[in-house]
Amino acid sequence: MRGIIIVLFVCLGTNIFAQDAKNQYIDKFKNLAVAQMKKSGVPASIILGQACLESGYGKSSLATEGKNHFGIKCHNSWNGAKMYLNDDLVGECFRKYKTDEDSFADHSDFLRYNKRYASLFDLKPTDYKSWAYGLKKAGYATNPKYAESLIKVIEDNKLYLYDQNVDIQIPSPIVLEKIEFENFVIQLNRKIYTRNDVKYIIANEGDSFESIADEFKLTKRQLLKYNDLDRKAQICAGQELYIKSKKKRSDSNFPIHIAQEGDTMHRISQRYAVKLKSLYRYNQMKSGDMPEEGQEIFMRNKMKR
Repeated sequence: MRGIIIVLFVCLGTNIFAQDAKNQYIDKFKNLAVAQMKKSGVPASIILGQACLESGYGKSSLATEGKNHFGIKCHNSWNGAKMYLNDDLVGECFRKYKTDEDSFADHSDFLRYNKRYASLFDLKPTDYKSWAYGLKKAGYATNPKYAESLIKVIEDNKLYLYDQNVDIQIPSPIVLEKIEFENFVIQLNRKIYTRNDVKYIIANEGDSFESIADEFKLTKRQLLKYNDLDRKAQICAGQELYIKSKKKRSDSNFPIHIAQEGDTMHRISQRYAVKLKSLYRYNQMKSGDMPEEGQEIFMRNKMKR
């Protein structure tokens, strides 16, 4: 009998310790998840739930070594640091981040600005179940029970409470039935997104600079200029392309960008919809100069010496 009691006590103690570790992980990142919900429209419960599920509550090597809490793989558009781990295939490439905050921000951007997940933003931000099934349907994970597992994590930890009364500051992407450019009215079905008050689209398979320029009554030269690209540039599916000229300065909420490993001035320019030449000027850099990791990149004003 004493042996049974000891075993039960050990098991109970282990379970309590495990739950404490889970609670600590959630408590550490709950405010970050709510902040991302405000900025992107992705439910905080989904953000936290996916982080818990994908990282094993922060214990995975991808989370501990690479600050990657969401299992996001490199994909063709990723130019940052990388980690290679065995997943569905041997030696798959995963994104590596400098900070946990970078991982959470990239996850929100990955969902919001990826055509594959665009339909999710038509859902209510408090409807975590539909979001979970929508993520699975869109192919976020290969596990056939991914939606059910995510919902269980959310409900077991009452993460849905973090979705309540959150003031989402960026509206969901919408389909514009027509866009007026000077004397032209264009009818289209492509989703139009906005960043820094500048409209952009996401390239599909089979798109070319010529076809996109023709679709929006632009010249190829204009489209390349809006995106600070030269004539030798290649287009790829998932690439973000501005269809109006970028701004001279960033949104007031983003006055400074901290350069990460793999960042280029062009990549920063595209991320914030700021003209490349303006960034060079603000930071007293020459065309073609590369930012150093950790360098403060001024997005709105000239750097003071």
